Amino acid sequence: MSMKDAALGPIYRVYTDRLLRDLDRKALPRHIGVIHDGHRRYARAEGLPDYAASYRVGMAKFVEFLGWTADLEIEAVTCWLLSTENLSRPEAELVPYYDVLKEMFRQIPDSPAGQDVRVRFIGSLDLLPPDLVEAAKELEEACAEGSRKVTIALAYGGRQEIVDAVRDLVDDLTSQGVASSDLASHIDPEALSSRMYASDLPDPDLVLRTSGEARLSGFMLWQAAYAEYSFVDVYWPAFRYIDFLRALRDYTRRERRYGK
Repeated sequence: MSMKDAALGPIYRVYTDRLLRDLDRKALPRHIGVIHDGHRRYARAEGLPDYAASYRVGMAKFVEFLGWTADLEIEAVTCWLLSTENLSRPEAELVPYYDVLKEMFRQIPDSPAGQDVRVRFIGSLDLLPPDLVEAAKELEEACAEGSRKVTIALAYGGRQEIVDAVRDLVDDLTSQGVASSDLASHIDPEALSSRMYASDLPDPDLVLRTSGEARLSGFMLWQAAYAEYSFVDVYWPAFRYIDFLRALRDYTRRERRYGK
């Protein structure tokens, strides 16, 4: 913690207490989607020796964030930790990130953040290194029975998810004997929704993105059609509880129209 942050600590605590006190708990989102953006820029801004150092700060923040959502009884969280586009980055950037992810996946079950959660992974995991996929499967097995739902998107792309849903639906209809000339009449929003990667989850109420970028970049394109959005200026590793509470406060004050 910097000297400036230490000096502001008491002020932050007072403000945090005020935000918590004024927060309408009944109006909180059931499902939050998070785009954890800004690791590399954080490393450059903070003068860190390499990206791996920033990744570790960011993944520690991720575990801390799960604790925040537990304290506020958020039912479901979907976290985008790696996109399909990210896979085109140099190996020198990807390999350290994979290593940090594996470390985190193995730590979560024994941490407070791993209590009473059901963890599930979505995305094209077949594109990832086998040891990372194995660590992900071990985490799913260790956290399979919780009441709160944590979905981790790895090698995920929203367009690919929709393509996969359409393919699954067409395959199912064909296997049921539906003629090709009748396929179009069986394709509707409900049928596609039921074939999304995590179709049992409610659509996200709030999508939060850090680093100041005001775009979805393909995250949950289908499910987030009527979500509210919060674009936070800070990089993910620097994201604070107070930033989260502000986003929730603003969400609870909005009038949701669902496209009407």
